Amino acid sequence: MSDQAHRRIQAIGQQLSAPSSSGGQGRSSSSSSSSSLPPIRKLAAGSSSPRAKEKVVIITGANSPLGIGRATAHQYAESGARAVYVCDFDDTHLDAHRREITAAFPDVEVHAWQFDAADEGKVKAVVDDALGRYGRLDVFFANAGIIGLPTVFTEVTDQDFMNVLRVNTLSVFLAAKHAAPAMQKTSSSKPQSGGSIIGTASVAGLRSNAGPSAYSASKAAVVSLAQTLSYQLAGTGVRVNAICPGIIETGMTAPVFDAARARGTEKRIGQLNPLKRGAHADEVARVALFLGTDEASYVNGQAWAVDGGLSAGHPYVIGKLS
Repeated sequence: MSDQAHRRIQAIGQQLSAPSSSGGQGRSSSSSSSSSLPPIRKLAAGSSSPRAKEKVVIITGANSPLGIGRATAHQYAESGARAVYVCDFDDTHLDAHRREITAAFPDVEVHAWQFDAADEGKVKAVVDDALGRYGRLDVFFANAGIIGLPTVFTEVTDQDFMNVLRVNTLSVFLAAKHAAPAMQKTSSSKPQSGGSIIGTASVAGLRSNAGPSAYSASKAAVVSLAQTLSYQLAGTGVRVNAICPGIIETGMTAPVFDAARARGTEKRIGQLNPLKRGAHADEVARVALFLGTDEASYVNGQAWAVDGGLSAGHPYVIGKLS
């Protein structure tokens, strides 16, 4: 056998014995080796790790047993948060929430605070408490809100209009004003500046005809705050986003759902969105959890619609297009 033929046989044998590539084309191990690929830079822990590990979280609007605030507090506690502050102007259920979360997640420190989320002194106080206790603040979910009078705008007084903006919009502004500097504090447990401010807006802040005028205006302002504040915090690592729920059963919307159940028309709720149903608080809470974790490290200045697809198109009623 010639030397050339011998070399060809050896080459064929090496190809047959070498591990094949993922494409099954018989490439040599050297060409498919992972060592030739750059590592993936990961800014968050693995998906099987606690998503909010060691984070200190403040949540306003957390009193309602049906609300997004309570559901979000559970999500952060379950995901390994170090401390969760549940706050509301109405403290009817706050201590019950504290005891419930503590019993379910004993490693999480839960604090119940009663205050007006649009009172600057009180907002500063809860932020200062978090810094004093833990030396850090990672998430402020500004979720407090009211719907205002469900009536035509010509019947709304200027005081009523401004009160809706005060509770729904000023509260988000104050949360950002005091949380942003706190989130830039660094320590041995938090070597880098950063954090997540989340404001509860609404699909009514994205599209018309989804809520009363004052409510819609206040929620559109929350979206604008998320956009403008994210630029004013450029380079700090502090992110600002808004969540825009659609129709969802909470303490605020409970009368609508109760009336529909009484009439036997509950299935009509949410009929204008592609999912053909209303949402549960936990479905919105999981988005609030994501936005507060490092998994959302590149999500900033956005309005996240959690509305079953309602804002994706123009609502219509089947059979009444003509």
